[in-house]
Amino acid sequence: MSTFLNRSRYRRTRSHSFFSGFDPILSAAVGGLLIIGTLLVYAATRDWYSANGLDPEYYLKRHVINIVIGLALAWGTTIIDYRLLRAYTPFIWGFGVLGLILVLIPGVGSEINGAKAWIRLPAGFQIQPAEIAKISIIIGISMLLSERTHNSDEPSTNDILKALAVAALPILLILRQPDMGTVFIISASVVTILAVSGAPMKWIVGLILLAVIGGFVATKTGIINDYQVKRLQSFVNPNADTQGAGYQLRQARITVGSGGLIGTGLFNGPQTNGRFVPEQQTDFIFTVAGEELGFVGCSVIILLLLTILMRAFGIARRSTDPYGTLVCTGVIAWFAFQIFENIGMTLGLMPMTGVPLPFLSYGGSSMFANLIGIGLLQNVHARQRG
Repeated sequence: MSTFLNRSRYRRTRSHSFFSGFDPILSAAVGGLLIIGTLLVYAATRDWYSANGLDPEYYLKRHVINIVIGLALAWGTTIIDYRLLRAYTPFIWGFGVLGLILVLIPGVGSEINGAKAWIRLPAGFQIQPAEIAKISIIIGISMLLSERTHNSDEPSTNDILKALAVAALPILLILRQPDMGTVFIISASVVTILAVSGAPMKWIVGLILLAVIGGFVATKTGIINDYQVKRLQSFVNPNADTQGAGYQLRQARITVGSGGLIGTGLFNGPQTNGRFVPEQQTDFIFTVAGEELGFVGCSVIILLLLTILMRAFGIARRSTDPYGTLVCTGVIAWFAFQIFENIGMTLGLMPMTGVPLPFLSYGGSSMFANLIGIGLLQNVHARQRG
């Protein structure tokens, strides 16, 4: 009888510590963005689908399914102590690389908007392996840079080269698709993790210069597709081709600007309902917020995104485990760069690279990866007490 009572008490204690270990502010910020994103995806697709005799709730239903799956993955990520992920890291990395290889095989990968980056699944769903690769690279190089066999505050040259090798293969495979936006995001995460790990500044500066030179060479040698080059040209000169490569950028700026202070009201945006902005439910979801929720609504969205970054920074700073600190650092850099890039390209401040806005844009793979990233943050936060 006493054994049974002790086991029951142990289960209650573990259950209490499990739920109390989550960061409630981080959870609330993510929940708020998921709700807003669901409304924006519905607003971006409802009227056009209805006017064309299609199911107006088509994207809404699939978006909700993506969120439910993503939340389940996030919860699953918190179950296993993140420190035990070290043992599974090679398998996770290998799984990510396998997906990137499969997507390049004819008949397996599917091409959308010039990038062969998706694998089609039954029931019309698709998966983008590059999104999963973000996570595998972050935990892979974090493991290598946190497990040092020498007495030094900075990683050795051998440690850095191993970490770069772990990132290099997935990046090269993603370049073959090509998906420059994801390459930029992963590169930002890699450089940031290296900097926080204590790598000498010469490595950081060298990698940044290498990225700049590599981008220039890729543009000149044809590694980047023509449509991507035209996107860069439209960023430099938005008025050069307003009916072609510059059309999306021009319409995005018009749509955001038309919202004014408080917006036209949810579901009442003329630009949005008229589908003037292509891919509005995915990469350009922020234009829906700009038009229908206005400056005030966009400010709330940005505030929630900044809250996630600040809470994540706090978790990384408080972590006493180098591995946990580096994993959080990678997630922070990933979210921060992707948020800046997406909102920046919507406003014409950054070139168009086709990256979704975390937690708001429609897209299963992106939603899964983002919520797994949140799961990693909550995992590190919960284990800080244990």
